[in-house]
Amino acid sequence: MGQTLPKPGLRPFLPDDVSVLAAIFTASIEQLTGDDYSEAQQQAWMEAAEDEEFGKQLAADLTLIATLEGSPVGFASLRGADHIRMLYVHPAVAGQGIATMLVDALEKLAGGRGAKSLTVDASDTAEGFFAKRGYAAQQRNSVTINDEWLANTTMKKTLGAAP
Repeated sequence: MGQTLPKPGLRPFLPDDVSVLAAIFTASIEQLTGDDYSEAQQQAWMEAAEDEEFGKQLAADLTLIATLEGSPVGFASLRGADHIRMLYVHPAVAGQGIATMLVDALEKLAGGRGAKSLTVDASDTAEGFFAKRGYAAQQRNSVTINDEWLANTTMKKTLGAAP
């Protein structure tokens, strides 16, 4: 018999979370995006966690933290009522439903805020995840981060009518 994994929890972002979320952010980029981005692109992307703006953005958005046994293992943020700005899961728990739980919660919150649809600028690594959830590609983007060009795709999902 397999061992039962602890049930993940959700909680709001707290200012003291910045350093652990920065560690999740960098581990996720470093270990999960290598098939889609070069080392130089990954390095430029990870450097965003070293900027003090990182914590300010987490605080400005509605940021949720997924926990296992009380420890943060992933996070997602909603900017305004209708844009998923960040979704990162620690590589040790990738593929275990943490990202799904976070996006489910953001979709419910967005609907509660009156959003009719949600958008996300999905990395090439995350594009398949969002496509499986019903997000449709709208346009390809190139963004510059620390002199490196990174591609992503703006995706959109129409939220269902409230039950």
